[in-house]
Amino acid sequence: MPVAPWPVRVAQSSLTPAELIGRATAICLGERGRFPRARLCPIRSGVPATSNLTSPLSSGPIPAAFLAAAAELLGPEGLTADHERIAPWLTDWRGRYHGRADWLASPASTEQVAALISLCAAHRVALVPQGGNTSMVGGATPPADGSALLVSLRRMNRIRALDAAAGTAVAEAGVVLETLHDAAGAAGWRFPLSLGAKGSATIGGLCATNAGGTQVLRFGTMGALVLGLEAVLPDGSVLNGLTPLRKDNRGPDLRQLLIGAEGTLGIITAATLRLVPQPAATATAWAGLASPQDALTLLRRLEAAGLAVESFELIPAESLALVLDHLPGARAPLSGDHRWHALIEATGDAEGGAEGGAGVADALQAALAAALGDGLIGDAVPAASSAQAAAFWRIRESVSAAEKAAGPAVQHDISVPVAAMPDFMIAAAEAAERAFPGTHASGFGHLGDGNVHFHVRAPANAPADWVARQGPAVSDFVYDLVTAAGGSISAEHGIGQMKRDVFARLGDPVRLAMLRAVKQALDPLGLMNPGKLVPLASPPAAP
Repeated sequence: MPVAPWPVRVAQSSLTPAELIGRATAICLGERGRFPRARLCPIRSGVPATSNLTSPLSSGPIPAAFLAAAAELLGPEGLTADHERIAPWLTDWRGRYHGRADWLASPASTEQVAALISLCAAHRVALVPQGGNTSMVGGATPPADGSALLVSLRRMNRIRALDAAAGTAVAEAGVVLETLHDAAGAAGWRFPLSLGAKGSATIGGLCATNAGGTQVLRFGTMGALVLGLEAVLPDGSVLNGLTPLRKDNRGPDLRQLLIGAEGTLGIITAATLRLVPQPAATATAWAGLASPQDALTLLRRLEAAGLAVESFELIPAESLALVLDHLPGARAPLSGDHRWHALIEATGDAEGGAEGGAGVADALQAALAAALGDGLIGDAVPAASSAQAAAFWRIRESVSAAEKAAGPAVQHDISVPVAAMPDFMIAAAEAAERAFPGTHASGFGHLGDGNVHFHVRAPANAPADWVARQGPAVSDFVYDLVTAAGGSISAEHGIGQMKRDVFARLGDPVRLAMLRAVKQALDPLGLMNPGKLVPLASPPAAP
């Protein structure tokens, strides 16, 4: 069904969308004149200078003229300086980065976002877009000097359309992932992306970071599920691309330019998303194995047997032990000692065969029995109920929290080619422990797509500031190993500010140059999410 126009609600204003944008444009031209195209610059963000600026941005507090215009545009619900309302959004998900913002803008429509960004460009005001504030790399945290406007998309929380015939949904940037799951389920569909922060993460942020999760193995990352995109660019213009065309050869796919850009090229305001049918049945199992290589062999056997494997999570024995100590009521799925564990989930549709209906449970059990008979696995147990399956998943989703409770650790979200992952998980852990005596390193994660969550825990009785003092050296060491293995320093969490400088050091120079060129073309003033993703120029060569 076609997407209907959405209502525009502007507090204390009777302006139409066109008038809103016209008012902002008039302010841009009347108060500032047509600002020249400028070279990328370090705007008021505390980021070290890396290039020159033809038309300098204002410094100091956000200009009063801008605030007056923004207040008229957004109304009292859309602009606030109330510290109690702003404070919860100034610290990142992990508590590592703490920013400052004196003002929080909360536009309620794409038109308001466009007008607001036009104002920001006119007054040279930097802005940091934010959804659910679930970034793991400080990607949505404002700079510490209070120079940027924090822009929340949480008021844009409508599912504009859900087409049950086409299997698509149009969701605004502020829609929470779990809300979309519920809406799709009520219509007989599902949105096949899930992660631990599903109750907080929003569609805009998931697109901006090209989020992954536990079902990438079958359905891909967020970018693979986006059929259309609506976004406001740094000059206030709107990219209207929500129509879900399966084939469109009018040049490069501009959706993918914005997906994964972490808000540095514009603000995503809505997305048309691909839904998939609800499975007729789901089968979940837990297996004990001797090595990651055996786990990868098992995964390939399951796929060869015709099973639609959606998740294959690999967990080392030490991580399972930490969860059992940390999680009240948790029980080991298997008896006996196994060095590695795999959580497996497969689904069946309604068409029959190995994947169809309740037969998926029988097919999975038969495949695991064959693997047990061949000595590929040490033991396995299928989930006998949805409650038992949920208990298995609760263990997997508690690994990070359990490791955090066990003591300080340096955490890494990395990926390597799938074929290299088994050897990497063992060799990298051994190398890290040799390089940093007393530490304990281990990896867990999404075996089928090569994504490893690699943690290096501090030595026993380490000082409280061990991560702050040793963390950078540990991470540099791990990232060098990842790069040597042909992998990525960021698999699904993004670059943000945490990995920006590492990316500049280890990233392919041609790739970095292309990213800077795109940033230069779309955001010449450097307004959008400053200090994130990629430095604005190459760092000086070491003497």
